[in-house]
Order: sequence, then C-alpha cells, then structure tokens
Amino acid sequence: MFANMAAALIKHEQIVTTLPKAKDLRPIIEKLVTLGKRGDLHARRQAIAQMRDIAMVKKLFEVLGPRYKDRNGGYTRVLKAGFRYGDSAPVAVIEFVDRDVEAKGQDSGPVQAQAEAETEAPAPA
Repeated sequence: MFANMAAALIKHEQIVTTLPKAKDLRPIIEKLVTLGKRGDLHARRQAIAQMRDIAMVKKLFEVLGPRYKDRNGGYTRVLKAGFRYGDSAPVAVIEFVDRDVEAKGQDSGPVQAQAEAETEAPAPA
C-alpha cells in the first residue's frame, strides 16, 4: 500500500489520505528522497525495490533529488484537512515542501486518458 502511495505522492507531489496513513508515509518518502539525493546506482536500485514503479523512480532521481540537494530533511509536510463524510475519519494532505503546483492531477489514470482522447479526436462529420 505504501509503495503505491509513495509513487502517487512523487507523481502528483500532493495527495489526500487519512491522517494515520499520511503520518506513516512521511518517513518512507523522506528516505526515498534521501536516496534520490545520493543519486548512485545502488540508491536507484534500492528505490526501485521499495516502490516498484520505474517511471516514478526516474522522477525521484532526476527532479526531486536535485530540488532538495541543499535541504537536510523535512521534504514533506502533513496538513490536517478535517474529517471524511462517510465515517468521520481524520483526513490529511501530505505534500512536498516547495512542490511543483503544475504536477497536481497530471496523468491521473484512465479518467485523464479518456478526457485527453476526447479533446484530441476530431469531431465526427
């Protein structure tokens, strides 16, 4: 579960989840960003073993690692966002500090692909 959440956080740079999950995800992401800062082959292989998503490992090492090169930890923040409607579970937003705002919602799976296909397809005559 945390491998997928870490990949989603690296992809979108901000995700909404429950507060306990966000608090448990924080140390995992912090260690992955530290691997991205190291940038060697062994660190890359350790990140692939942890996340199992090669495209997000590539972003981790090419974008996030250099972005936080001068920062000594504290790459993420957890913000409380109220309570979920159905079961009143505490909800939180976990995001990268100094995140790229344009990355949010980028390539959000099948819904995004369908919307792009509709805009690119020519109108029927």
